[in-house]
Amino acid sequence: MQDFFYFWHMTEPIKIKVEALVNADIDLVWQAWTSAEHIIHWNFASPDWHCPKASIDLRVGGLNFTRMEAKDGSFGFDFNCTYEQVEDNKRLVSSMEDGRKTEVTFDAQEGAVLVTEIFDTENQNPIEMQQMGWQSILNNFKSYVEQMQ
Repeated sequence: MQDFFYFWHMTEPIKIKVEALVNADIDLVWQAWTSAEHIIHWNFASPDWHCPKASIDLRVGGLNFTRMEAKDGSFGFDFNCTYEQVEDNKRLVSSMEDGRKTEVTFDAQEGAVLVTEIFDTENQNPIEMQQMGWQSILNNFKSYVEQMQ
């Protein structure tokens, strides 16, 4: 029974939430999040990685594609999501290729936008590592947008 519980627990995704308060206008935040020409500048978790390619078809059923790579060329992967819900300047819900879900909300506040991401974990990396990676990417986004002003 213990083995079954461990197996079940390891295959069921856990939802993780990361947030950042971005000191910028909602239109700028939305544009930077949903435009490939911006995504390539912030979509990586550490300085030794980069995002050399991105494309977005921002509509229900559209694909969000990004390529993430180590700058030294030692490793890389494609990250694909299909949009299930698109509410301009408010919310994006997507499904990853493996069926996991992501939801991003944009809560406009006075002079800032609270960006919240909720994502289903995968089973290959520790949960803490996934949370730190997604938070790092979100922190890069915050820095990038705030420097655009």
